[in-house]
Amino acid sequence: MLTEAHVRTYYRFFGARHSILQLGNLVDFEVEGEDGRFMPRLRSLSQMNFPWLFDKNKLLIWHNFIKKFEPHLREAEEVDNFYYNLLLDAAKKWDKQNPKRIVCESYITLLDYEGRLYPEENCFICEQRIEEHISLMQAFKPAHPACIYAPALPTKKVLDFFHSKQTVFFEDEEVDHLFEVVMKGL
Repeated sequence: MLTEAHVRTYYRFFGARHSILQLGNLVDFEVEGEDGRFMPRLRSLSQMNFPWLFDKNKLLIWHNFIKKFEPHLREAEEVDNFYYNLLLDAAKKWDKQNPKRIVCESYITLLDYEGRLYPEENCFICEQRIEEHISLMQAFKPAHPACIYAPALPTKKVLDFFHSKQTVFFEDEEVDHLFEVVMKGL
């Protein structure tokens, strides 16, 4: 479970009645036994709903996005509240905006926060300057389309995206390409 300051593992018997403990759900809970027991238990569990939870397409995109965080935060025990707030902010906007755009904007915000954003105009592979069209590798590293055999995007739009962290100037097909890059992993 991701909280504002920690990534924790808790003990809870699952059954048909406890379906709220699924990946990506926002839950309120109490912990019993954090006083040195092997594994503390969850108590008084309740789910906080969002209006988009019953839209299958939005829920599927949400689950795919959330699944990328588990390996990314696997070894962490204490985390900044940035990760919790990033996901909470995304969840609040999920029913008002295109979820793929939210994923891309959240991802670039995460890369910038972690200092992994590579907003260069040079190809990550061959280190030559990128002109009119750019392709993106995992972690939004720029490359020539011929260097990585990936779909090309207008370089100006991508560089503006790196600075503004907004997908407003991208067409839906271009956002789909960005989304596919995000789904390769955080």
